[in-house]
Amino acid sequence: MVANLANVFFKVTLKEQIHIDTLPEHIAIIMDGNGRWAKQKGMMRAFGHENGTKAVRDAVEAAAELGVKYLTLYAFSTENWNRPKLEVQTLMKLLVSSLKKEISTLQENNIRLSTIGNVDALPQKAKKELLEVINKTKDNDRMVLTLALSYGSREEMTYAIKEISLKVKNNIISPENIDESVIIKHLYTQNLPDVDLLVRTSGEQRISNFLLWQIAYAELYFTKVLWPDFTKNHLYEAILNYQQRERRFGKTSEQIK
Repeated sequence: MVANLANVFFKVTLKEQIHIDTLPEHIAIIMDGNGRWAKQKGMMRAFGHENGTKAVRDAVEAAAELGVKYLTLYAFSTENWNRPKLEVQTLMKLLVSSLKKEISTLQENNIRLSTIGNVDALPQKAKKELLEVINKTKDNDRMVLTLALSYGSREEMTYAIKEISLKVKNNIISPENIDESVIIKHLYTQNLPDVDLLVRTSGEQRISNFLLWQIAYAELYFTKVLWPDFTKNHLYEAILNYQQRERRFGKTSEQIK
């Protein structure tokens, strides 16, 4: 009660309430609701995707300013290829234009761009632009921003199993030596830590084939806010909610304390 009164009296912002020492190291976001946002406004779905880029910028800036080390955004899934051809084409064009626009922002904020997924499935122009930005930002070390593009967790696991099986066949790996660390080394996310906080917008409460291995002990946060309306404050709310939870990793409360 006293803390709440103090917050009102001093007008403490959401950002100021966040405990920097207990920040989630890795935040992943399922950016959902662009199409519904556009439909509510009587516009085409592409209009929603275009306006969602501002929310991306806000989320990236907010995470970097706080000191979050890893931010992963679910930009385009393997299932999204099944959407109407015009929408897919629009998304790919938007990817290229966004990368060109945001390269200076990434450099100024010392953010390294990375990607996970089947990049070879992307149109050549989108793939070229993506790889160029990744190369230009490779030495930045403030935060790693990872775009999940043409990504599906089941496809990722299938790829890992095939790679490990091939190494077993060629006597590079012994079956009895296969453990979690071996599997992790063959995932797309081998250079990323497990996810601490998974956020999904738009009110949907499902994972949608996203980072199934990596979110084993992640805290899940669902908000009804549609992605184009997602602001820095919404990310702060998610982090504050995360910081109120007790992460036990299979242990009891007493053991944690």
